[in-house]
Amino acid sequence: MTLTIHPRKPAQSAGIAREHLFSLAVRPVLLIAAAVAIALLMASPRYGYFADELYFIAAGHHLSWGYADQPPLIPLIASTLDALFPDSLVALRVPPMLVTAAGVVVTALIARELGGDRRAQVLAAGAWAVTVQFASAGHLLATWSFDPFLWTVICWLVVRWTRCRRDHLLLWAGVITAVALQVKFLIPVWWLCVGIAALAAGPRELLRRPMLWCGAGFAALTMVPTLLWQHAHGWPQLEMPAAIAAENWYGWLFLPTAVACAGLVGGAAVCYGSWRLLRSPNLRPYRYLGWAAIGTTAIFLLADGRPYYVAGLFGLLYAVAAVEAPKLRLTGAAFAVSACLALATLPVLPASSIQRFDTFGRGSIGRPQLTSAVADAYHRAPPRTAVITHDYWSAGALHHYGSAAGIPEAYSGSRGFWYLGRPPEDTEQVVYLGGNREYLLQFFRDVRPLTTVDTGLGTYYEGTTIWLASGPRRPWAELWPQFRRMGIFDGTTGSGTELPGAQTTSAFTAATAAVPS
Repeated sequence: MTLTIHPRKPAQSAGIAREHLFSLAVRPVLLIAAAVAIALLMASPRYGYFADELYFIAAGHHLSWGYADQPPLIPLIASTLDALFPDSLVALRVPPMLVTAAGVVVTALIARELGGDRRAQVLAAGAWAVTVQFASAGHLLATWSFDPFLWTVICWLVVRWTRCRRDHLLLWAGVITAVALQVKFLIPVWWLCVGIAALAAGPRELLRRPMLWCGAGFAALTMVPTLLWQHAHGWPQLEMPAAIAAENWYGWLFLPTAVACAGLVGGAAVCYGSWRLLRSPNLRPYRYLGWAAIGTTAIFLLADGRPYYVAGLFGLLYAVAAVEAPKLRLTGAAFAVSACLALATLPVLPASSIQRFDTFGRGSIGRPQLTSAVADAYHRAPPRTAVITHDYWSAGALHHYGSAAGIPEAYSGSRGFWYLGRPPEDTEQVVYLGGNREYLLQFFRDVRPLTTVDTGLGTYYEGTTIWLASGPRRPWAELWPQFRRMGIFDGTTGSGTELPGAQTTSAFTAATAAVPS
C-alpha cells in the first residue's frame, strides 16, 4: 500500500477563468455511488433501531416546530416513515442511504469545478465512498447522517460561484442552508467563517452580492417557528453546548479524531487537501474557503464539540486533494483497507459478536427485551403507576415497544424527552429505570428496588436497577421541572455521565462521548 503525492504543476492549472470544464465522469462516479447505496441498503435491516432513531420517532409523535436539542426535520421524517412503514428498519434508513450515496456525486462535482479531470473526480468520489464517518452515519437515520451532505452541497455551490460568479448559486446556497438549519444548528458557524475569510482575504465582493443576503434572509425566515418555540421554552438549545462538552473526552484529540473519522484514504486527503487549499497558486481564488475550514474547525474544537461536526468539510478537501495531486498514487490496497474500515462500522457481525466499545452496535440491540423487563415490573406495580426512565435512549425504546407490552406511555427527564410530556397528576408511584436510590429520594418518600435488567445480550443496561418509587413529595406540576436534565445519563450525583448499570461505567462513559447530538 503506497501513497505518493506529486503536486500539480502551475501549467496544468484550470484557473478561475476556465470556461470549459472536463466532462463529468458519470459512469464511474454513479457506479461508486451505487456501491455505497447497495452496501448501506444491505446493512439496514441488521440488529435493530439505534437509540437515537427511537428518540426521533418518539419526538415526531409529539410533532412540534422545535425541540430542546434539535430542529424538527429529522423527527418529522422519522415519524412519517414509521407511520407509512411501521417497524421497517429498511424504510427508515432509505433517506440516509440516499444522501450518503448522493455525497459521492457532489464531491465529484466539486472536483470538476476545481478543474479536475475524470480521474480526479473518481478519486474524490472514491474517498467519500470509503469514509468511515459516512458509512456509520449513512446506516442510521440521524441528524449527522444528513448534515455533512448538505454542507457539501453548499460548498459545491460556493466553489462554483467563485469560479463563474453566477449569483443565483448564492440564492440556492441559502435554500440548502435553510434545509440544513432544520437538521442541526451548525451551518451558521461555517457561513460566519466564510464571511470573515472573504472579508480578510477576498473575494470581498461575495459579501456585496444581493443574492447572498436574499438566501440568508430566506434561511433566517424559515427559522422563525423554531426560534419562537425556543423562546417559549426558555432557549434550551443554548444549554446544549455545555451538555455536549460535559460528555466529551476528546480535548486536544479533537483534530486526530476528526481525521480518523475520514478513514485511511480520507484522512490523507483531508490533510493534503487542507494544505493545498491554503498554499496552491492554482487555488488562490478559493483560498478563503481553506481559512474558513480552519476557522470552523477551531470553533468546534474550542467549544468541545464532536469531531464529526467538521465532516461537512471532507467533500471539499477530498476534491482539492484529488485535483491538486493528479498523480496521487493511492493503490487499490489503500482503498480496499479504507473500505474495510468503513464496512466495519456497519452491523456486519453477528449480534453476539458486538464488542463493548461498539457504541452503535450495542446501542441497537436488546430494546424489546429491555421493554419486556420494564413491562414485567410495571404489571406488578399498583394502579396509578407511571413509567419513567433516567435516559432518553431507554425512553425511546419504551415509547416504541411499550404499547404492545402494556405500557401506556414512558417519560424521561433526559434532554429533549422531558418536553414530550409528564406523568398524570394522579400518579402515586413510578416504575423508574436507572438512577439510584439517593437521587430518587429527592422526589419520592419511599424508594425500593424491584429487579435488575438482564437481557443476556450485553446491552448497556445489563444490571440496571428498576425501582418502585412511591409518594411524590410535591404535585407533579411542581415536581416534573426538577427532573429536567440536558445530559443523557447525568443527574444521579449531580454531574458527570452516569451509567444505567454500575458494572459497565467506564465503557458507557466512553460510549456517551460518541453519542451524536
